[in-house]
Amino acid sequence: MQLGTFSISLSVKDLNTSEAFYEKLGFTKFGGDKSQNWLILKNGDTVIGLFQDMFPDNILTFNPGWDSNAETLDDYTDIRDLQKELKAKGVEFATEADPDGEGPASFTIVDPDGNPILVDQHIG
Repeated sequence: MQLGTFSISLSVKDLNTSEAFYEKLGFTKFGGDKSQNWLILKNGDTVIGLFQDMFPDNILTFNPGWDSNAETLDDYTDIRDLQKELKAKGVEFATEADPDGEGPASFTIVDPDGNPILVDQHIG
């Protein structure tokens, strides 16, 4: 099972303060929109998202179909196939992708310790 490239989405109190902190650790802006209170930062192949006032908890994030540079992969497992496989293994879902849909979609599961895991496919 290939979930896709991994990042962590951090729920931050102050976007500017968090951005300045992570820049000191060598992260640089990779994407996002400050006017919408979110940024994506990168240090090598490590990707973090900073999100102010968007969700209550930090989220483990996987992006099927993308490499660590948000470039589309030639070979990947579609999110609907991942969802079907996880359901067959008894995984419970907080949100689901339309199993009959196409293109971009997402689903959310929660690990046994309450950590949300977002699988978010941006490509189709």
